[in-house]
Amino acid sequence: MKKQMEILNPDPITVQNIQKYIGCHPIIAKILANRGILTEKSISAFFNPLLSNIKSFQTLIDMDKAVERITQGILNKEKILVFGDYDVDGITSTTLLYEFLTTAGADVTYYIPHRIEEGYGLKVHQIEQVAIPGVFNLLITIDCGSGSHDAIDYARQSGIDIIVTDHHTISDTLPDAVAVVNPKRNDCPSGSSYLAGVGVAFCLLISLRKHLRDIHFWDDRPEPNLKDVCDLVALGTIADIVPLINENRIMTQAGLEVINTSPRPGLDALIKLSGINKTTLDAEDIAFRLSPRLNAAGRMDHARIAVQLLTTKDVDEAFTLAKKLNTMNLQRQEVEQKIFHHILMYFNEEPEQISKHAIILGKQEWHEGVLGIVASKLVDKFFRPVILISFKNDIGKGSGRSIPGINLHDALCQCSQYLEGFGGHPMAAGLSIKRKNLKAFQSQFEKVIETMTADHAFTPRIRIDCRLEFDMISDQLIDAFSLLQPFGQSNPEPLFCADKVEVTFSKIIGKNHRRLTLKQRNSKLKKTVNAIWFNVEGEDMHKNYFETIAFKLRWNHWNGKKSIQAVIEKL
Repeated sequence: MKKQMEILNPDPITVQNIQKYIGCHPIIAKILANRGILTEKSISAFFNPLLSNIKSFQTLIDMDKAVERITQGILNKEKILVFGDYDVDGITSTTLLYEFLTTAGADVTYYIPHRIEEGYGLKVHQIEQVAIPGVFNLLITIDCGSGSHDAIDYARQSGIDIIVTDHHTISDTLPDAVAVVNPKRNDCPSGSSYLAGVGVAFCLLISLRKHLRDIHFWDDRPEPNLKDVCDLVALGTIADIVPLINENRIMTQAGLEVINTSPRPGLDALIKLSGINKTTLDAEDIAFRLSPRLNAAGRMDHARIAVQLLTTKDVDEAFTLAKKLNTMNLQRQEVEQKIFHHILMYFNEEPEQISKHAIILGKQEWHEGVLGIVASKLVDKFFRPVILISFKNDIGKGSGRSIPGINLHDALCQCSQYLEGFGGHPMAAGLSIKRKNLKAFQSQFEKVIETMTADHAFTPRIRIDCRLEFDMISDQLIDAFSLLQPFGQSNPEPLFCADKVEVTFSKIIGKNHRRLTLKQRNSKLKKTVNAIWFNVEGEDMHKNYFETIAFKLRWNHWNGKKSIQAVIEKL
């Protein structure tokens, strides 16, 4: 689908002021302005992401209640259950809290539900069968729990205290827990709604460690260094695609340092088996290499395998578990491709389906574990909200993905009469539905999305930081880009465009990648730029002239040498 280019045009005076503040390249100043990083204070914080600048733990509502109750549990040797989620955010959050409490000498264990057999969130039957009244005294939810009213009521009646830590959208009616630590609470003053579940858990540990220090708990045992576990925070934060701003940027930067200097055995094994051969791993490697493998555990088998990988100290066990995740990821890719191609074949037969404002499809026993990924691929291809539902008998479980400007959670709220349950974020959500309600839900959801959007909303837009003539590209500029990392949501890798570009050399590598040498017709220096274009389609495979191209600029490392390389983006 053809993308509409939006070339950002920051205020020239603002750009000049940024240059004056830090003496940077004018292109860097434009990029900072485009990201809304405008003042000396915000620029300094951006370029100096210090762990000491994390403040959310001081203002997250109910944090004091959570810390007091967990401290009581540690000191009294109560049995504590950490209840997590099966995605990377939940896996890393669970590992984070479990390791800390173990170090503190707590009587703690963890539990992650099976994605397909149990689904998301804390349920009544899990209180009966897992938390077991009379055995566990305290249950702490991680990356879930905000909507688990019935289960929390049952736990309270059974004598189990619940602490909820979460970051999902939450209703005005709070669950009746000892504490509900969720920055999305309407009454939470932290302003930290951008935190992932693992970020909330990390803030909890900052507060808990400080409180234990204040009561001299660490006087006779080693106090944990929380920077050492920022690797987990980086993994969960990047994988959950939350904005890499403020504390998220700080924690992710610290985590990348840990991973690149002293990775835990499980991560070290996974990195080596993931084909990452760079000397320095970055956020993109986590997003596209490590996260899919960690997620594969919950999608294809059970997420506890990923927790076992992250917690093991044994190198041999780490490689065994990493190989298992690698195999699961290959299985996941195969299943995902089958469903994706099945849907494309359906659209070939029923092309009118893709003219609607939303795509909702349901099928008997699609593999639930991969529906979110397939939905994301369909969103990329057709640029409209997608919900895919797998039915078993009369009940279907679905996963949805949205596009910028359409709040998927709000849309589902307006269709709730047809759903058995739902939850999630503006861009991603899960749901359950009875088969008999599918058609009514499809109709209502289509109407809701239509009212939420204008026709132009279904044209994908690509935001360009600025036009960049080839003559301006230099080693110094590429080096400067590294200072803007880590890249991710709300801090994307800089994207540029150039006009009147000729191809002077071209070679197809693999099945559909194109290696190129490019030059601009109006270049005064006759400068050429080497480029790579992944997953080329149609006429772009053989085109030798482009009126406009969009591209990123990176160092290409090969045989111990590095050279500038443009990475072409499809328009």
